[in-house]
Amino acid sequence: MRTSTTTPSHLWTFSVMFSVLCLHCSSGGGAGSPDGSTSSGGDTNVAGTTGSGGGPSAGGSSTTGSGGSATSNTGGTMSAGGGSSAGGTSNGGGAGGSSGNGGSSNGGASNSGGVSGSSGNGASSSGGASNSGGANTGGAATDGGSTPSGWTLFWSDEFNGPAGSAVDSSKWNMVDKGDGFGNNELEFYTNRADNAAMDGNGSLVITAKKESYMGRNYTSARLESAGKFDHLYGRFEARIKIPRGQGLWPAFWLLGNDIGSVGWPTCGEMDIMENIGKEPSIVHGSMHGPGYSGGNPLTGSYTLPNGAKFADDFHVFAVEWEENVARFYVDDHLYETRTPADVPSGDKWVYDHPFYVILNVAVGGQWPGNPDGTTQFPQTMTVDYVRVYSR
Repeated sequence: MRTSTTTPSHLWTFSVMFSVLCLHCSSGGGAGSPDGSTSSGGDTNVAGTTGSGGGPSAGGSSTTGSGGSATSNTGGTMSAGGGSSAGGTSNGGGAGGSSGNGGSSNGGASNSGGVSGSSGNGASSSGGASNSGGANTGGAATDGGSTPSGWTLFWSDEFNGPAGSAVDSSKWNMVDKGDGFGNNELEFYTNRADNAAMDGNGSLVITAKKESYMGRNYTSARLESAGKFDHLYGRFEARIKIPRGQGLWPAFWLLGNDIGSVGWPTCGEMDIMENIGKEPSIVHGSMHGPGYSGGNPLTGSYTLPNGAKFADDFHVFAVEWEENVARFYVDDHLYETRTPADVPSGDKWVYDHPFYVILNVAVGGQWPGNPDGTTQFPQTMTVDYVRVYSR
């Protein structure tokens, strides 16, 4: 979605000069660079969270700090500093589908290394789809569902704190910055509970507000796990109800933990879900790397049937990322598969090292456009859980 360090959803200089950073970009969906600027359909990047690497500033070029430098590219994705831990790797094909009507417990309790049980009609997918270079997989379990077949829960945040409580600082950094992030965004990301807090019902609520704050007219939140959690390969999944309205830009995405040393887009970026308010029934899944970033990522989109809108209900967004393959899902629907064969000739597949997790809601920017008279505030993105599974 964008980048920037101290921690990042994107950044770069555009017009065939894609530099360093990432999140939200590209027409039809995509991420921008770390400190991120966006391009049409692009990702945004956000500067700054705390994490082990230094981060860029808006549109910016390198910053120092233990993670090295990160430059931004127009239309770029955001990068974030640091992030350690090698995480376990898991290769190979998967087994078929997860089932619904799973277990008990609200939205699913996770057990370390174990299964997360949950209530609600998890969607079943029979054996999933077969992908080039990939395995057969059963897709996502919805409604808080059970652990997908063939996967083991590795890390999660179930957001079970009391109403009004802050984000778990052992898992997340909260960006505290607002400089457009290379995408001409309008929000200031704060570390206040006003913009990100538990709702007391097992969810995180990120709230975008129209208010004057630190020279900006909107506030919102961006959470990054840089320096606290990253992982190589796995199923990265979140159950989310997105906001609605022109100019809103929610995202759930991953950024390479080496952004501080190699910059964006060489670090790689995977946008698991991006939506722009003027497309209420569409989400985008994109991958940004060297030679295919900004306005030209590897990208696909999924449209809800029958005119349904993503802001009307929760949906499960996931990527199953294994050696030489990434498969993108909405609920139990596989809609995009990417392998090294999709990378432009002469360019490199850079999805072979740990990535960290980002959740954010941007306001305005080059891709979504700015809010207008139809946009109502406050707007919220409600996140039931974020879970990472390994084979």
